[in-house]
Amino acid sequence: MTSKTYQKRHELWLSILFASFAIEDEAIKSRLYDFSQIAFRHMKWIGTALLESGSDYNYDREMQLLKRESNFEILQALKDEVKAFTSEYDDSVLMQRVKTDDDYLLEYLSQLLSDAKNDAKVTAFSMERKWDDLAQEQIDALTLFLFEESYKEYELILVYAYMQARTDNALHFSVFQDLVDESHFHLKSFGNMMARLGILALPRELHPMTYIVKDLKKFIVDGIAEEEAAKEMCKELSDAIKDEKLSKFFDFINYQESFHIHLMEKLL
Repeated sequence: MTSKTYQKRHELWLSILFASFAIEDEAIKSRLYDFSQIAFRHMKWIGTALLESGSDYNYDREMQLLKRESNFEILQALKDEVKAFTSEYDDSVLMQRVKTDDDYLLEYLSQLLSDAKNDAKVTAFSMERKWDDLAQEQIDALTLFLFEESYKEYELILVYAYMQARTDNALHFSVFQDLVDESHFHLKSFGNMMARLGILALPRELHPMTYIVKDLKKFIVDGIAEEEAAKEMCKELSDAIKDEKLSKFFDFINYQESFHIHLMEKLL
C-alpha cells in the first residue's frame, strides 16, 4: 500500500461520485452515490494506514472527467476503472475489505450493463444551461455560484479529512467529521444541479498549501470568513432567482452555513 494506492482510490471516489451526478435514473443515481461514500471511507482508512506505517499521502490526481453521452458509456468506463485497481490489493484485512466491496460494485455494474433498459442519453455535459423559466442572467448567476461552491465543498471535504486524520483531540475530530458530512451533502446537491444545467465538471485540483495547515487558528478564522462569504452568495442568489423552490433551497443552504460557523467557532 502506497500513496499511489491512495491517489487511485481518490480518483475512483470522484469517478463514482460524478457518475452518480451524471446519470438521471434516480435508482441508479442513488445506488452509485452510496458506492461513492464507501469509496470515500476506503480513502479514509487507506490514509490512516499509511500514516500509521510512517508514510504519507497527498491529494494529487491525474484523472479527467470525460464527457460521455450515455449511461452505458459511463458505467462501462467505471467498471474498467474499478478493474484497473486490482493491482493495488494486498493481503491486509483493509485491502481485502476494499476488494470485496469492489467485487460487489463490479457485480452491480455488470447487472446494469446486461439490461438495455438501463441505458439512456446523458445530458450532464451538454452545456445547454436551461432551468425551467429562469432568465439568462439568473442562470449565469446560478452557474457561477455552482462552479465556485462545488470547488469549495470538495476542498473542505478533503481539508477537514486531512486534518481529522492528524488529530488526537476528540472535539476536533468530531467537528471535522460533522463538517465533512455536511460538505458531502452540499457537493452532492450542487453536483446534481450542475448536471441538470449540462455543466457538470470536476472541481480543480487542490494545491498542497490548501490542506497542509500550519496554523490551525488562522485556518479556522479564514474558514469562518469564507463561510460568511458563502452565506452572502446564497442570500444574493435567493433574492435574484425568481423560482420559489430554488430560493427556498438557497435559504436552506444559507442556514446550514450559519451552523458551520458555529461548529468552527468551537474549534477556536
